[in-house]
Amino acid sequence: MTKKVTKKAAKKAPAKRAAKKAPGQRELSARGREAMFAALAAADPEPRGELNYTNTYTLLVAVVLSAQATDKGVNKATEGLFARVSSPAEMLELGEEGLIAHIRTIGLYRSKARNVMGLSRLLIERHGGEVPRGAAELEALPGVGRKTASVVRNVAFGEETVAVDTHVFRVCNRTGLVRGGNVRVVEDLLVERVPAGYRRGAHHWLILHGRYVCRARRPLCGECVIKRWCLYDAKEV
Repeated sequence: MTKKVTKKAAKKAPAKRAAKKAPGQRELSARGREAMFAALAAADPEPRGELNYTNTYTLLVAVVLSAQATDKGVNKATEGLFARVSSPAEMLELGEEGLIAHIRTIGLYRSKARNVMGLSRLLIERHGGEVPRGAAELEALPGVGRKTASVVRNVAFGEETVAVDTHVFRVCNRTGLVRGGNVRVVEDLLVERVPAGYRRGAHHWLILHGRYVCRARRPLCGECVIKRWCLYDAKEV
């Protein structure tokens, strides 16, 4: 006799719901990013950095000197320097000790002086005294890392690069513009997601916003032009 086997109806597994992101992990939508940059652009149509320079070479020198220093401090130190020096050849003629005499008030001035002399020498030897446009060529110079190269390429050559410093990193993660655990991740996400038309100025808008409004301590949320889209949970408006 054949034993009849009854099959129990299989219960349908409930559909998985997309996990909600915690408040500190949420990111702006493409529409939100567009609106945020439009507001920043409306408030400052032609953003520019605050370092003083006279040409592409002095821009490079100023950015190298600005590492772990304020733009205000660098500008004070380079005022007399750039009145005398405007090319790699003139920097080498001035000499390392002569350079130190101008930049002694800047942190790490000795190592920075060595780097400036080294990059000036290489600019003459490899590039005919001109500042190269390519990232690889710039980053091969003493004292020039990815961030410095990005600033020079953006400001001097109009490249749509985004240098991520502490201000940009904070603004992006705090507002939800993009989120990342390190500066390289944030940079890559910005390059990918900043709307066309805002890429050239993105670096300046974010730095200036972080420096003067979205400060590390006591951000001025009441004065913020992008507060409508900001995802910062502790914002005060």
